[in-house]
Amino acid sequence: MVAVFVLFFAVPLVWLLLATTKTMRDLTVGNPFSFGSLGDLATNVDQLFAFQDGAVTSWIGNSALYALGALAVTLVAGIPAGYALALTEFRFRRLLLVLTLIIMLIPNTALVLPIFLELNAVGLIGSPMSVILPMSFFPFGVYLTYIYFSTSIPRDLLAAARIDGCREFQVFTRIALPLATPIVALVAFFSFVQNWNNFFLPFVMLPSSDGYPVQVGLTSLLASTPAFNPSSAGAQSVQLPTLALATVVSVLPVLIVFLVSQRFLVAGMTAGGTKE
Repeated sequence: MVAVFVLFFAVPLVWLLLATTKTMRDLTVGNPFSFGSLGDLATNVDQLFAFQDGAVTSWIGNSALYALGALAVTLVAGIPAGYALALTEFRFRRLLLVLTLIIMLIPNTALVLPIFLELNAVGLIGSPMSVILPMSFFPFGVYLTYIYFSTSIPRDLLAAARIDGCREFQVFTRIALPLATPIVALVAFFSFVQNWNNFFLPFVMLPSSDGYPVQVGLTSLLASTPAFNPSSAGAQSVQLPTLALATVVSVLPVLIVFLVSQRFLVAGMTAGGTKE
């Protein structure tokens, strides 16, 4: 059974990677699991980044801006929020925690329309902030941080810091935050992946293709592929190997981030598993 699932997911991935090294003819009539050539791969790269005068490069830059901008806001706001919910007492604390859990259960797409109306009322539609601000809203990260601070930070250590004269902000930045590096990395990874792969929100918020992230830009490539849209045949048409390469390029940043941060991810996933 495990082998069946591995084949189900691995075979399409292998085909996709090999497709980037072929011409259109090799892809349609040749062995689907044969390697093309490095020359064909270079040709597909040139065609991809020449599409609409370098639009793909702009889309990748936009994705980086939106994903990293939202990530920064998420960490600055979400980590302290999780700490406050876990280790401080204030009015409506329990209510905020319940609301966080409820919002986690609401699909993101269900919130796009009310968010669009709000941002339209303040004139932000079409600007980078119309994407960055909604992406920064990450209740899952707040709840994940809440669980970690509730279970893995010794209360006696924080109390000792307060006795030594540290204010609450200093207790957080000097004691709790350095100990929470694994969970910060985990929240950052989940936030970045969600932001990078987000399609519907930027599709609604950005009326111009100049501001598209790469995930939305793929729809323009798809519309310019004669295999999917016969009316698109022409000078700006895109062939299937180039489209396959665009798909691979769109997921490379997530793969790179995962490979670089996997040590912290493993530590973060096991954090909070035991209670002090």
